[in-house]
Amino acid sequence: MAPRVRSVTIAYCSRKEKPLVPFAYHSTVDELAKNSDALILCCSLTKETHHMIDHGVMEALGKEGVIINVGRGGLIDEKELVKFLVQGRIGGAGLDVYEDEPLVPKELFAMDNVVLAPHASVYTPESSAALQELVIGNLKAFFSSKPLLSPAQLE
Repeated sequence: MAPRVRSVTIAYCSRKEKPLVPFAYHSTVDELAKNSDALILCCSLTKETHHMIDHGVMEALGKEGVIINVGRGGLIDEKELVKFLVQGRIGGAGLDVYEDEPLVPKELFAMDNVVLAPHASVYTPESSAALQELVIGNLKAFFSSKPLLSPAQLE
């Protein structure tokens, strides 16, 4: 059987349209959800973004919709997400951040349409290389009686 090829259309939501971004712009998350199969959350958590994925957004995304959250746990109203998943009112979720970390709602562990992972966005080849360089630089400085690159302040 030949693999099924699907196309992907990218769209975004932001406080204002970005003229240099070549993707479809939606002024509200509700509007983006109505026009999407999947929402990928990768924004910061602020007063404005807290629980931005709420009942209305999940309703707009629909039964086949999927939410992927790699931003911050508080972006999603987690209690509402659990309800939607349990009731089959949303297609699925992929989460590596949780509203009350390290606690994860127990209902999510038993669901076949949910993928849970530890938050690992900081673990990139670039961040590992930078950390290695910093450690080596600090060791060289210490054993040469020079100032450390990143001294710890002990009080």
